[in-house]
Amino acid sequence: MTKPIRWGVLGASKFAREHMGPAIHAAHGAEFAALATSDRSKADGFLAFCPGLTVHGSYEALLADPSVDAVYIPLPNHLHVEWTLKALAAGKHVLCEKPIALNAAEIDAIIAARDASGLLAAEAYMILHHPQWQRVRQLVQDGAIGTLSHVDGAFTYDNRADTGNIRNQAAMGGGGIRDIGVYTYGSTRFVTGAEPVSLQSRMILENGVDTWAQVTGIMAGPGGRFTYSAITSMRLFPRQEMVFQGDKGLIRLTAPFNPRVFGEAQLELHRAGQTTVIERFSAVNHYQLQVTAFGNSIRTGAPYACPLEFSQGTQAMMDSVFDQAEIITLA
Repeated sequence: MTKPIRWGVLGASKFAREHMGPAIHAAHGAEFAALATSDRSKADGFLAFCPGLTVHGSYEALLADPSVDAVYIPLPNHLHVEWTLKALAAGKHVLCEKPIALNAAEIDAIIAARDASGLLAAEAYMILHHPQWQRVRQLVQDGAIGTLSHVDGAFTYDNRADTGNIRNQAAMGGGGIRDIGVYTYGSTRFVTGAEPVSLQSRMILENGVDTWAQVTGIMAGPGGRFTYSAITSMRLFPRQEMVFQGDKGLIRLTAPFNPRVFGEAQLELHRAGQTTVIERFSAVNHYQLQVTAFGNSIRTGAPYACPLEFSQGTQAMMDSVFDQAEIITLA
């Protein structure tokens, strides 16, 4: 029997408690072995589903634990690079929450540390492991909708009442683009293999974080050029949607980014004659699939679906959106 990958988690975040911790605990070939938190009471929610968990009082203590093989990092955005590098230096494989860095240049140091150590380090971009996204890529690249002409996406929610949320804190690397723009931008790159040729963006800032952003532009890849538009917001009613439109049909995803929370994962394929085929992916847990895939890559050396180079490309697109944005002030 293959020895399981023993995981440690740096920080007792709500997301880790509700999603990634249970996914690690349930994933094939994985063992949730350790948690680091300075507040012992925050460990209770993790011990409820994983009673054998070792609880360390500091991140440094967990990294020094020789029984831990891999570390998952759900810390605030501005701490991602620092603790990813520390974990690699401690000899641990690293899966770090997105965005793994605050700008593309910071990822160079992580790539160098990964290559020097021979360890696996990656961004926790779970959607690439979901079969609905693998299916969209296959359909688009196989010509199921003809020549791709336009991609548009939306990801919105409203957290204005939660003023203490790290997403509303500029000093912690908050903002809508870093939280959810990474999905609307990165998923398009994954499906099409395209990169932006020109982008225009507008955004609304509140206390230094983007609470609304609209991006339009041209992207180009192996299938040619297409127009692109996306909207992200932390101040609108919840909405998720991605549409890939060609000259012979279109594909719509109705719960593209956090299915099972937002709704059932469905892929709609619309073609000539008003025919629609709907594919459903009801039982899939992409967090669990991500953990399993990460462990398989550690064991076998097989390519990981979301290498750092891919994440750096998405971060570069995010950087471009920030760099040339028109800032809108509401009266």
